[in-house]
Amino acid sequence: MTFAPSPLPDTEPPHDCPRCKRLAALREEMRAEHPDWWNAPVPALGDPDAWLGIVGLAPGKHGANRTGRPFTGDGSGKMLFDTLVSHGLAEGRYEGRADDTLRLTGAIIVNAVKCLPPANRPTPEEVRTCRPFLEAQVVALPRARIFVALGQVAHQSAVKLLGGKLPKCRFAHLAEHHMPDGRILIDSYHPSRYNQNTGRLTAEMFGAVFARAAALRSTLDGNG
Repeated sequence: MTFAPSPLPDTEPPHDCPRCKRLAALREEMRAEHPDWWNAPVPALGDPDAWLGIVGLAPGKHGANRTGRPFTGDGSGKMLFDTLVSHGLAEGRYEGRADDTLRLTGAIIVNAVKCLPPANRPTPEEVRTCRPFLEAQVVALPRARIFVALGQVAHQSAVKLLGGKLPKCRFAHLAEHHMPDGRILIDSYHPSRYNQNTGRLTAEMFGAVFARAAALRSTLDGNG
């Protein structure tokens, strides 16, 4: 299996990162059960000169933990990448593999938690423990002035990293949070298969998030 390299290699955790004992133990279980899977911290994906940063939650068992690429191989990827393509933030064809032709342009995906958590639910301590890697990646993206948080956990990590205060920055779909240094965070429901199947998140709702990001970029660039 081919795995995608990180666009920010100096910010990634080691392949056998030991920081979270519960996640490291699950990683070893997955390596024994599926030795041909990635089964390691999943690197960032996208354009290192991105103007838009997308903050996800954590790798999915049959998605990024298997393929080694964020949002690749499970039910959330198609909605995300189809939306990015339609808004000019990706090109090529998404086929659920790390070696397909999909490429992000102007956007980058970073996760709040780098390793697969049991039941897709990292603990608050695991989120805090992994935050230095997310922080390093945000620092390495000086052109990214707009961020999209996919879900409440990603929202919380992003607010803290960008200098906001959680009591004043409440999570809601399409909510905008203007940070002290001028950066902007937009919230979105996570494009999980559950949220899609229940109608909590539709393609139109998701597209509106990235349309708003583009409009805000135009304003920041002095064109709006």
